[in-house]
Amino acid sequence: MDQGLSLFGVADIAGIREEFSLAGKLREKFDWGISLGKRLLDASLEDIEDRPTPLYFHHYRQLNFFLDRAAFLLSSYIQESGFQALPIPASQITDWEKQRAHLSHKKVGHLAGLGFIGRNNLLVNPELGARFRLVTVLTDMPLEADKPLEGDCGVCRKCLKPCPAQAIKEKKEEFDHMACFEKLKEFRKMGIVGQLICGICVKACSGVKRD
Repeated sequence: MDQGLSLFGVADIAGIREEFSLAGKLREKFDWGISLGKRLLDASLEDIEDRPTPLYFHHYRQLNFFLDRAAFLLSSYIQESGFQALPIPASQITDWEKQRAHLSHKKVGHLAGLGFIGRNNLLVNPELGARFRLVTVLTDMPLEADKPLEGDCGVCRKCLKPCPAQAIKEKKEEFDHMACFEKLKEFRKMGIVGQLICGICVKACSGVKRD
């Protein structure tokens, strides 16, 4: 937390380890996933209406850089303490067609007790909503795992109407991944941003304690 992080938790990754896009030997080295989160600056979302903005894109990249550095520093500390650690990039796609990364930061974050999966298909924290980003450190350092946070969006449906792809549904299980992906590609093709990002549902999801 001294590094300026907003969220921190430890996950037992035994149940999701096989999903990681890592070499078998490397994947099996680690028992725990340390989930680190950093809150977005609310002002960076204010000018988002029906599409992402260059300002939000810049903030998104700076936040990923901050998280990657924090994960590296923590991993170095763990190694210097006599254990193994591997920081997983905050935003690095390994399969563009299937939209897969080395691992799902939100799944690790959920197991680490940082939030629940919302209708918007994002990890939602009760206080921050979806206005934060995550990074993960894998380690064999003996740690006590946190418990997954139980919860759901309840009566909140603020993200449904603004979604430009209409990908968000009443039931979170019905989230339309392909509709979302196609809209992200459209935004990138328009030259607004250089990555597959949106930010509209992130803006809509501000947390129950800050509405």
